[in-house]
Amino acid sequence: MSNERANWKKNLLETLQGCREAARKLSQVPSQLKKKALLEAARQLEKEKAAILRENQKDIRAAVKEGLGSVMIDRLTLTEKRISEMAAGVRTVAGLPDPIGRIQAHWKRPNGLKIFRVAVPLGVILIIYESRPNVTVECASLCFKSGNAVILRGGKEAFESNRFLASIFQNVFRRFQLPASAAGFVSTTDRKAVDFLLRRDTDIQLVIPRGGAALIRKVVRLSRIPVIKHDQGICHIYVDARADLKKAVEISYNAKMQRPSVCNAMETLLVHQKIAEKFLPVLGKKLKTAGCEIRGDRTACKILPWIEPAQAGDYGCEFLDKILAVKTVPHLNAALEHIQKYGSAHTDAIVTEDARAARIFTQEVDSSSVMVNASTRFSDGFQYGFGAEIGISTDKIHARGPMGLEGLTSYKYVVQGSGQIRR
Repeated sequence: MSNERANWKKNLLETLQGCREAARKLSQVPSQLKKKALLEAARQLEKEKAAILRENQKDIRAAVKEGLGSVMIDRLTLTEKRISEMAAGVRTVAGLPDPIGRIQAHWKRPNGLKIFRVAVPLGVILIIYESRPNVTVECASLCFKSGNAVILRGGKEAFESNRFLASIFQNVFRRFQLPASAAGFVSTTDRKAVDFLLRRDTDIQLVIPRGGAALIRKVVRLSRIPVIKHDQGICHIYVDARADLKKAVEISYNAKMQRPSVCNAMETLLVHQKIAEKFLPVLGKKLKTAGCEIRGDRTACKILPWIEPAQAGDYGCEFLDKILAVKTVPHLNAALEHIQKYGSAHTDAIVTEDARAARIFTQEVDSSSVMVNASTRFSDGFQYGFGAEIGISTDKIHARGPMGLEGLTSYKYVVQGSGQIRR
């Protein structure tokens, strides 16, 4: 083993030990102290804006030099506005009810035993993520509020930004005499460090990967630890025959163009054939003006002769860019079949004024979020009132959809007796 690898392994073992100790202490931290610490972290994020932007610029310069694409650089880039939004998210988390110790259910047995199901932290959570430094802030605040210690392992493209943001939380925790290791940071970019961590099932209780499909597949393949994930964000909007066309144009445009590089952006638009000739020219013009490339089926290409013919791989593709696949369908069932075949169970939406069509869509589409007359861009923790989110799960166990505080807890049974014995 090289000296460099021996050093990062030693550092990781120290980080793991610190996180284990922190997790034991965090489960006992009073709610008001958690709130005060998080409010201070939000203040420090705003106070340190200039320093955060300096560290972020280091990452951006390196990313440009490495030839990273515009989508990746957009995810990487911090601005004053984005930092303010991160601070606002921390404040929202600070103000949320503390889930730890909450009695989820209780009942009394005929023998007099009182059973309580009580929310408890998971323990140590490993977050493996790419590009977006805001993930550092979201995960540090949510894990702390839910009584968990976190190990933050961001991508090398955001290393300087992530390290500085993690240090803000560590310094605040020290100020409040809380364990700084509650926000553990992996200080090596060596990919072998991830492989090492994924084998530490005695130290880490949960892994959450946030990134591209390749990263998630690797984590699932190698991890000895339970994993919560979303494979891809292949999000659909179906514009029904009875859609309000003005509403449909605004929703579809927002879902694709408000921020094309994120996982809840629309990737495929399904349009009922009856309204395609009225709807597609209006939306198509807006998308073309905004620089969005459209790839359509034969009918869409006849209506919009300037678009590109769709290839088989375009349906079911997560573009994460200003590219949209379009398909016309003869009826609602065809849209449902397409979503079942190509969707990723992330977020899908219907635009319709037909209550029956909306009901069928919400019942039959088995995605973690199903929208009616709303943009897919709403499927994140801020918009659902969770403050921030630890990730969006397309699994069904142990959590699903945007994961806030509740998704970061488990429970235990507390049984109160008065001398009962089993006979």
